[in-house]
Amino acid sequence: MTMHDDQVDVTTEIVAALIREQFPQWSGKAIRLVSSTGTVHAIFRIGNGLSARFPLRLADASEVLTVLEREAQASAELARVSRFPAPEPVALGKPGAGYPMPWSVQTWLPGTIASDADPSGSDAFAEDLAAFIASLRVADTRGRRFSGESRGGVLADHDAWMAQCFEESEGLLDVPRLRRMWSRFRELPRTGADVMSHGDVIPGNVLVTGDRLSGVLDTGGFGPADPSLDLVGAWHLLRSGPRDVFRRTLACDDLEWERGKAWAFEQAMGLVWYYIESNPTMSSMGRRTLNRILESTE
Repeated sequence: MTMHDDQVDVTTEIVAALIREQFPQWSGKAIRLVSSTGTVHAIFRIGNGLSARFPLRLADASEVLTVLEREAQASAELARVSRFPAPEPVALGKPGAGYPMPWSVQTWLPGTIASDADPSGSDAFAEDLAAFIASLRVADTRGRRFSGESRGGVLADHDAWMAQCFEESEGLLDVPRLRRMWSRFRELPRTGADVMSHGDVIPGNVLVTGDRLSGVLDTGGFGPADPSLDLVGAWHLLRSGPRDVFRRTLACDDLEWERGKAWAFEQAMGLVWYYIESNPTMSSMGRRTLNRILESTE
């Protein structure tokens, strides 16, 4: 089952043909589809050192190119400031071989994603995660501000989306209780100026070696946002004890902490119903995050 109605099929044969046509220097390298719970790209390894990312949802090629160029710049910027390894952009590919959009190539990072190597009980991982976020927060915004897209601005701007999520979640979740929670979250005031943020600190975007953070993926969204945005990682990735370690390490005050919880809530509500059949891992992650948030309020 595909995750999206407008999803584009990408196969190893298509990827191999694109590489032969556009990057013949890599044509002798093995092409392997990477098993992933990701919802935006299909990812293929090129040999041992590179990965190719193909947008899954059909869109205008020129618009996709603009997005990929912006993401490449953001990824390069994050890699320069992060205390932990992050992929670096290598090349942009063109449509061809039956694939209708541009695509990207970046370096490959070793490690196991946190969805498969659960670090949720590790205090050391919690400290690493806090150190990663702290290293982004001190990066220069260069006068940039939140762009107004997706999460990271005004909580109440997501009311329409949340209304849809509540409607779609009837029979799946305790919707009346969750509605009451959102009615409180959406009123939380914003006090801090934008800081540089990863923007999507979820298990599938975090690499683990042992019980330590070893790398961070999907860095193309790096940009200015609400300082509380990256605190979603506390709820997506950590149990209560390590979550407390994470909070103390970042010295979060009560308001910032609650706003981080609110952004995690907003994200999790959309995951449960949207991916319940097409991506059960993502749906289960959303449900687990909601349970952690609910438990923290009891």
